[in-house]
Amino acid sequence: MKIYGIIVALLLTSIVVKAQRLQGTVNERTTGTNKILPLTGANVYWSGSSTATVTDSLGHFTIPLRAKSNQLVVSFVGFLNDTIKISGESEIQIILTNDVSLEEVTIRENASTIDRLSPHQTEIITTRTLAKAACCNLSESFETNAAISVSSADAVTGSKQIQMLGLNGKYIQTNVENIPNIRGLAATFGMNFIPGTWIQSIDIGKGAGSVVSGYESMTGQINVELQKPDTHEKLYLNTYVNSFGRGEINLNLSHQLNKKWSTSLLSHGSALKNRMDKNQDGFLDLPLYNQVNFLNRWKYQSEKYVWQFGAKVLSEDRLGGQNDFKSDMKGSTAVYGFGANINRYEFFSKLARLFPNKPYKGLGWIVNATSHDSKSYFGTTDYNGRQNTFYTNLIYQSIIGSTNHSFKTGLSYLMDQYKENYGTLVRNRNESVPGAFFEYTYNHLDKFVAVAGGRVDVHNLYGTQWTPRLHLKYSLTNETALRASVGKGFRVANPFAEYYGNLVSSRTVQFLDQLRPEVSWNFGASLTHDYTLGNMKGNFIVDYYRTNFVNKVVADFEDYQYLKFYNLNGTAYANSFQAEANLNPLKRFDLKFAYRLFDVRQSLQQENGSLALTPQMMISRHRILFNAEYALPYDKWKFDATLQWNGRKRLVKLGSNEGLNTNDPGWSWSPTFINLNAQITRTFPKWDIYLGGENLSNFRQNNPIFGANDPFGKTFDASMAWGPITGRMVYLGVRYKMTR
Repeated sequence: MKIYGIIVALLLTSIVVKAQRLQGTVNERTTGTNKILPLTGANVYWSGSSTATVTDSLGHFTIPLRAKSNQLVVSFVGFLNDTIKISGESEIQIILTNDVSLEEVTIRENASTIDRLSPHQTEIITTRTLAKAACCNLSESFETNAAISVSSADAVTGSKQIQMLGLNGKYIQTNVENIPNIRGLAATFGMNFIPGTWIQSIDIGKGAGSVVSGYESMTGQINVELQKPDTHEKLYLNTYVNSFGRGEINLNLSHQLNKKWSTSLLSHGSALKNRMDKNQDGFLDLPLYNQVNFLNRWKYQSEKYVWQFGAKVLSEDRLGGQNDFKSDMKGSTAVYGFGANINRYEFFSKLARLFPNKPYKGLGWIVNATSHDSKSYFGTTDYNGRQNTFYTNLIYQSIIGSTNHSFKTGLSYLMDQYKENYGTLVRNRNESVPGAFFEYTYNHLDKFVAVAGGRVDVHNLYGTQWTPRLHLKYSLTNETALRASVGKGFRVANPFAEYYGNLVSSRTVQFLDQLRPEVSWNFGASLTHDYTLGNMKGNFIVDYYRTNFVNKVVADFEDYQYLKFYNLNGTAYANSFQAEANLNPLKRFDLKFAYRLFDVRQSLQQENGSLALTPQMMISRHRILFNAEYALPYDKWKFDATLQWNGRKRLVKLGSNEGLNTNDPGWSWSPTFINLNAQITRTFPKWDIYLGGENLSNFRQNNPIFGANDPFGKTFDASMAWGPITGRMVYLGVRYKMTR
């Protein structure tokens, strides 16, 4: 009888809680038109309360009812605020009106915010944050972000790499509109393939991500939302030029064909033709390159269906190496050269079945096909790689009795075909991975939220893989939330693409083992708190995450003669601690302070067969970030500055290198350094003009290439780039927007 009593109590609780939640949609109606479009990222909150949420990509929101307030406030930058008195409704529709006649926008879009309702610690980066810097592509979109750091992978290729929770970006599942995208061979330059002007928002989740998106998330998940065809901007033009000679032009066009159909064309062209050698080591500081990139997408939306489909085309050429090297000198033994030619094609389709009378219910089907072809050479050694990928994901979501108990379930399939050769080394494989997943969410008044999920994937090469994940959120008060997560991740490494920068050397590549998949467990917890001190509002976030590897593909380059790959035999882990404070001391004046601590170690094989637990190379143990942003009334002038202090990084001893501290036996260490970026923006009704600079402190690694005077000698290595190579850079850009 006791168990029946518990069941009855749970059912009654579900009924009560269902009645205590408010659902709705927020749409926009622009001036001079009757078109109604969903508004993504609108702030929805109860007046006089910190209970708040933001709308999703379809304009939907869910928020618990509050006894102390019946005034619901909806705001979004550039729109008139709306305050609605809620009587007994359980679902509402809100339409915000664009008003360009406002004397001053008093409610400003947050540059970045933590998703209050999600149990997964997720930071949402908006277009306002992206506009703080040049943001020419995705790799340059994290300059003001404390969680992710960006650095050069080497001193020749121009490849960028990101780090989160102390580990390389390959352990982050990077999606574009929930489609796994920057993976496989795209790990090398993929962050450069998404122009900043294409980006609508970026979600950064720490810890293992949702099982709905796949099994490859190990330390985090990034989801990039691109500009939609039904955006209120029918034309967006951005031009950019910097003091190094890099120039870019971006043109986004969108058109509403009728009430249901819309289309857009996003285009990007960039090039660098200026040969630059500031440190006078005989090598180009930056590779010459040109890139053209197009995305055409279509959208159909009716009451019951939303269908988006489109295609991407990209072509890029890179040329680097010694100053005198030219493309027709490929394979020369007299002058060292680097070259890369990449062609990438993608097709995607996203179909959603909506249930207007049951907004909690939905059916989605994602299809994506990609062909990536890369041809490179490093001196006299060629590297060619080709990847064909097919991905599909069928997702169904609904509730169990009430909206307190919801679930997502579905089927997925991933097919990868890889063909790679580096010199005489050949690595080909075909992967076929059907999978199924189920994710259950329990939500009690948004005070306690639990998401438990698991997926089973049957890998044709590595057998059946089980991936469980759990995310929890508990609101201690309306202002304070505690989150915790644990999850397993699984991925197959692509050593050549992931350690591309290390190939710019005289090292001999060796595979000591038949490499197995990488498997890890991630554990983490975070605390967020919003506070008010007088008229000053702010928040602080503290989090800790640990990643333990069951197996890891170790890239061992401790010996300057070799780049060795082998399976982990011992221990590998990464500890990450971060504390961040955001405050608004004055109107239109925002400050951010952040400190990050990493402890990352792995067991390396020694010549005598023993194992040594060693700090991982190229990772700063300490990092401090400070960002200040100020805007004059009407946002006519905006000022932004970011200061980063980077702690020392462990390096390998490869002879002498100016500025290195070699007091530590066996290892060399980079010095600490400061990086200062700043930007000034002048806004007009349709125009923005921005002037900025990066690395204004002008710090530069003097000798980033070992053995630069003898690139075909035994000690040549350009992969030990631990800091800025090019010194100070100044840029100028213009943006033009034409709304519907």
